[in-house]
Amino acid sequence: MSKYDPLWKYVSCNAADNSVLSFSEIEGILGFEIDHSFLSFKKELLDYGYKVGKISMKEQTVAFERLS
Repeated sequence: MSKYDPLWKYVSCNAADNSVLSFSEIEGILGFEIDHSFLSFKKELLDYGYKVGKISMKEQTVAFERLS
């Protein structure tokens, strides 16, 4: 089980085809601050039928896209 599983489950159950979550929303779901390790774990989301799209450091958001 990955430390990011709660986020992957949230995205797969609550996200539309394309959705955007702020860093603070993600941290609220996870219970900890996201860091660079997020980049290593983001491939796990593929198992849930989604992928991580654009990560905006300026806007502090992460886009999620449903796989077709």
